[in-house]
Amino acid sequence: MTVEYLGNQELLKLRKTAFLASSTISSETVLRCYDWATEMRNRGECVVSGFSSKLELDVLHFLLKGSQPIIIVIARRMYKVIPEELKEALAQNRLLIISTSTAVRQSKATALARNKYICDMADSILFVGVTEKSSLYASKNEYQRFVLSEERFNLKV
Repeated sequence: MTVEYLGNQELLKLRKTAFLASSTISSETVLRCYDWATEMRNRGECVVSGFSSKLELDVLHFLLKGSQPIIIVIARRMYKVIPEELKEALAQNRLLIISTSTAVRQSKATALARNKYICDMADSILFVGVTEKSSLYASKNEYQRFVLSEERFNLKV
């Protein structure tokens, strides 16, 4: 796996909570995830994710409004042009973007490798909306000892 970094690599030394969400989530769970993101932002805790599903992107939007550290792991080659919404966090030295692939676009294979990379680096993991049909199901079982309970955050689907 080819890994490339952009931003503050010191964030890798912090305690990190991974956020991985299925693409199929109930409306009630979505709202609870927004509350979770706001809580993480207010507590200043480092969140790591691919921020690629709709819910993960929404969570990123909440986190970018704060001042806590964020690690984005993309399943494609590094950005040639930094997305506008990430520039301020990069300038504030509270963002690290990690590319785990040289592929032009994310694929199922690069996304699975990216999710494994995220789980390997995280101190705890919050999986949301994962069912047996989800591509995240195997990861949730493999990393069970790091998994935070959805019930703890009232995030059960």
